[in-house]
Amino acid sequence: MAKKLIVMAVIVCCFFPAALSRGKKTVDPNDSSGFVMVTDVVPDVILEMRYFGTYNFVGTRIDGYLAPVALLTRQAADSLRVVSDELKARGYRLKIYDAYRPQCGVDHFARWAKDIPDTLMKPYFYPRLDKSVLFDQEYIAYRSGHTRGSTVDLTLFDMVTEKEVDMGGTFDFFGEESHPDYTKGITVEQYRNRMVLRDAMMRHGFMPIDTEWWHFRLKNEPYPDTYFTFPVQILK
Repeated sequence: MAKKLIVMAVIVCCFFPAALSRGKKTVDPNDSSGFVMVTDVVPDVILEMRYFGTYNFVGTRIDGYLAPVALLTRQAADSLRVVSDELKARGYRLKIYDAYRPQCGVDHFARWAKDIPDTLMKPYFYPRLDKSVLFDQEYIAYRSGHTRGSTVDLTLFDMVTEKEVDMGGTFDFFGEESHPDYTKGITVEQYRNRMVLRDAMMRHGFMPIDTEWWHFRLKNEPYPDTYFTFPVQILK
């Protein structure tokens, strides 16, 4: 019986490839219908959309950011709402720096990285790095998980002090200080703050990376193979 099943599987793969893809949804990368504005789902979130402004590592507004709003897939936003509710009960609010990022924004980063003489923001974001190493050390890439719509960059805001929580490092800093497990130059309290954010995000379906304490991707992202192109704008 097992041999018959194997033979049948080979026949399907070789002679009926369409059968394997039948039922899969083709996603238009310019279709924003699966996305929501995060503030519509997580009303307590604070936004500081760095790429809509000029205080970022490029030093100018990034292509594709037409409004200072955060967009995510509905699934990612729903999970973030659960994170927010948990942390709000502990005295925190979430503060978002970036969420969905259109492909043209990623392309803007790549053009900037190739323009080696442009070091306007070097003192703030990569003071110890030569700009020529940004691709090799994977600070800049031609594709980003943000473009699939279920990745978010964020931090914690303390509702008692009314200030950002001290994470021992700033958003988008290019260096080992940004690694979540970095301990050489930060305090025990700063490390604990990083873990408060990390643990809450992971409890509710988000995955961290080992180079940026602020970066999390929904584990079961709905569009794992689609890099969207529509701009960041108010959704209607």
